[in-house]
Amino acid sequence: MSTMTTDLLGRTAVAGTSSRLTGRRRDQATLGLLVSAQFLVMLDASIVNVALPSIQAELGFGPAGVTWVINAYVLAFAGLLLLSGRAADVFGRRRLFVGGACLFTVGTLLAALAVAQEMLIAGRAVQGVGAAALSPAAMSLLLAAFPAAHRGRAMGAWGAASTLGGATGVVAGGVLAGTVGWRAVFLVTVPVSAVAVLLARRLLVEDVSGARRTFDWAGAAVLTAAVIALVHGAVDAVDHVWTNPRVVGLLACSAGLMVAFLAIERRAQDPLIPLELFRSRALRTGTALALLGGATRASTFVLVALYFQQVLAMSPEQAGFAMVPTSLTGFAVSLYVLPRVLGAMGPARSLVLGLVILAVGHLWLAYAPPSSGYVVAVLPGLLLVATGVALSFTPTTMVVASAVPSSHTGLASGLAAASMQIGAAVGTAAFVVVGASASRQADGALNASGFSAAFTAAAIVALATAVLGWGLARSRA
Repeated sequence: MSTMTTDLLGRTAVAGTSSRLTGRRRDQATLGLLVSAQFLVMLDASIVNVALPSIQAELGFGPAGVTWVINAYVLAFAGLLLLSGRAADVFGRRRLFVGGACLFTVGTLLAALAVAQEMLIAGRAVQGVGAAALSPAAMSLLLAAFPAAHRGRAMGAWGAASTLGGATGVVAGGVLAGTVGWRAVFLVTVPVSAVAVLLARRLLVEDVSGARRTFDWAGAAVLTAAVIALVHGAVDAVDHVWTNPRVVGLLACSAGLMVAFLAIERRAQDPLIPLELFRSRALRTGTALALLGGATRASTFVLVALYFQQVLAMSPEQAGFAMVPTSLTGFAVSLYVLPRVLGAMGPARSLVLGLVILAVGHLWLAYAPPSSGYVVAVLPGLLLVATGVALSFTPTTMVVASAVPSSHTGLASGLAAASMQIGAAVGTAAFVVVGASASRQADGALNASGFSAAFTAAAIVALATAVLGWGLARSRA
């Protein structure tokens, strides 16, 4: 009897261990799927840039027209993030993830097979719509799958995938466009998005509730138009002065649409964004942190790319390789340092630490003499910037998500992502304008003084954002 009991207990223990291992492997596979989606989104945002000259030559784009290969993706992505985040809560996160992956695949194939300018731009817009569905759905699924106690490593992997995706896009885009042709920069992502569709049905749990929900289509349309107009105006402001009639018109249109959106939301039965959520100081502050942090993070890499070529006289290829240490540092910090910092300090204080380090990196880039060369004038600042971005990027989303009920994690993910995208567009335009004003050159190019002013302005914004984050962290202590 005792032998049989021992045998049964042994088998039970083995079965329990097997079950735990299976659960652990499933969690790892789920995490791999979700961060792969973010990797794909960030990869596609950067992989096309290097291929633009080849696309322009084959399809006959003009200098202004070719920018829409980028803008079509950016505007669709930024404009639909909030809508997609809310849709994930209403219609189901897994459903939106699968739909986004399918749309992304269709858009990619359309772009790869394009024989005319309109077909390529349409494909890029469809890609942007798919990416806007994928990113907040994946983030909300990650937040739901990994409770707060185990979220640090998962968020570190998310940040690492973001960094690696952007860096891989720059390198892979140049290699593929130069060896196989520009169509390959699109086709290379098709297997990843197709596999994501297949794996999602096996790994992700269906999360749609039985209750029927209405959807605020009027609010969705008006808000999407408002965000697109705002981002479009900010993008145009990089090439024109802020007082240009087109820029002013777009910004005024965005402001008017936002007023209309607020009026719609106050009367909506089931609003796209429940305005009562913003009675929470934590959510208001978190959204401001996402906007301002997005401005000071994203603008850095645009300014550095211009600095390499306009001040240090690097070729585009040299500038690309000069950014590699930044990508490697951001990946390593996200994967190995961020989880430990989150565990020790929490998201709000991690964010503050990251923004302070980011500001120090900006100031190094602003005041190190260009004559001292890349290794002294640029590399230390880049490493500081990469560390600061890694420590503040994903904690921002965690701060926003923690300020809303769990039933609104999709909305929180979309709100954080949209705020960072809007901040990136507006901040980049603003800091370039600051630099151009300080440079005082007829062609609008930035000189060393202009870059110093632009980086200083970015550092000031980063420090101001850190102060805002510190106030939130203290209120939660």
